[in-house]
Amino acid sequence: MRPHWTLDDIPWDRFDPSKVDIEILRAVKAASLVERNADDYVAYLEQVFPDDQELLTAMRRWGTEENQHGEALAQWCRLADPDFDFAAARARFAQGFQLPQDVESSVRGSRAGELIARCIVETGTSSFYSAIRDATDEPVLKAVCNRVAGDEFRHYKLFYDHYRRYQQNDRLTMLAKLRVALGRIVETSDDELPMAYYCANALTEPYDRRRHGAAYASRAYGLYREGHVQRAVAMVCKACDIDPQGRIAAWATRAFWFILRHRTRQLSRIAA
Repeated sequence: MRPHWTLDDIPWDRFDPSKVDIEILRAVKAASLVERNADDYVAYLEQVFPDDQELLTAMRRWGTEENQHGEALAQWCRLADPDFDFAAARARFAQGFQLPQDVESSVRGSRAGELIARCIVETGTSSFYSAIRDATDEPVLKAVCNRVAGDEFRHYKLFYDHYRRYQQNDRLTMLAKLRVALGRIVETSDDELPMAYYCANALTEPYDRRRHGAAYASRAYGLYREGHVQRAVAMVCKACDIDPQGRIAAWATRAFWFILRHRTRQLSRIAA
C-alpha cells in the first residue's frame, strides 16, 4: 500500500537557512534517530502479537512510515547542518541504546495494555511535531513536521482501534489503564531520548542521562503551547476511556500545562 506521502512530496527547494533555529535543530536531530529506530519496535510488537495477522500487517506499515519520518527529518538536518552525519549518529545510537527483544508477551501485562502504551507514544509524537511545526519559521521543517504529525495522529487511531478490539477480552480496569498510561509517560525519562540527543549532536563529553535528557527535554518542552497540551491530554484520556471533553480532562490540562512550564525551567537549569 502506498504511503500517505514520500520524500519527493517535501518542498526541499524552499529551504531557508536564515530561519533555522539552532535549538530546534538539536532536538530534531535527536528525533530523527528515534524515528528511524522503528524496526526494533516492530520486532518487539511481532513477538507480542504473533498470531494477529491484521495487526501485524498494520504494524509493519507503521514501521515503514516511522522510518520515513526519520529519513525526512535527517534530510532536513543535513540541509540545516551539512556536517550532520546521520549514518554515524545512528551507529552510535545503536550501540548506546537497545530495545529489549527477548520477550514473549507484552511488558505492559496484556495486549490491551500494550496498545494503550502505543497510543500514549503516538500522543507524544503527534503533539511534539505539531509543536515544532507551529514554532518554526523555516518552511521545509514546517512542511515535514506537518506531514509527520498527520501520520502520528493516524497511528494513534490505528492503535486505539485495535485496543478497543482487545479490550473486549482483556477488560482492563480504569486503574490498570491509568497505570499503563502513566507508566509509559514516565518512561520518556529513560535512556532513549537522552542517548539520541547525545549521539545525534556528536557530543564528546561523557554521556550523562540526567544532563543530556534535560538538554533534550528543555528544548522540546519549550516548544509546546497550551493548545498542544490540551489536545495531548484529550488523547490520553480517550485512550483510558475517560471523557476527553469532561471535567477530568479540563483539570488535567491545566495541571499538566503548569507542570510543563515549571519543568521546562527546571530542566533548562540542569542542562546549563
